Amino acid sequence: MESKAETRKRMRELKRAVPMEEKLRRSESVMRRVEELAEFRRAKVVLLYWSMADEVQTHAFVERWYREKTLLLPCVQGDDLVLRRYTGPECMVSGEQFGIGEPTGPEWTDLGAVELIVVPGVAFDSEGNRMGRGRGFYDRLLKSTPRAAKVGVAYDFQMLDHIATEPHDVRMDRVITES
Repeated sequence: MESKAETRKRMRELKRAVPMEEKLRRSESVMRRVEELAEFRRAKVVLLYWSMADEVQTHAFVERWYREKTLLLPCVQGDDLVLRRYTGPECMVSGEQFGIGEPTGPEWTDLGAVELIVVPGVAFDSEGNRMGRGRGFYDRLLKSTPRAAKVGVAYDFQMLDHIATEPHDVRMDRVITES
């Protein structure tokens, strides 16, 4: 079995080979499937992410839904993620560690109110295991939101037969791809 480092490298190369317009098309398909989930329709407070170029694209989805639901986005603070509400494009600034867009405004501390978390990943498997970028940001955050449904989003090629896991890894309740 390939190492986590090898899997990350292979996924990076696969994602790099997909043109942005194709990523946007595939992402729209993934995110439409998220919209159809009962967990999404029911949820009032949803934790999403502001996508980087190599992830399932979420910007259009965030814009489409922020007026109807409380949408939270993660902000990197040291070794942790803090949550802030997305209130429109004017609230976004470039994050200090990775340059990812992050909302300004007060920190959202009511983690018990989060009903659905849409999670990016480097790769997933059919058991709901997730491989992230290796810093553990999401695993720590997901442990603090035990009642929220956890939905991984990925392109079809990011689904693997098996991902090596560690005791601290948090499984997804489901993984959505374009197919």
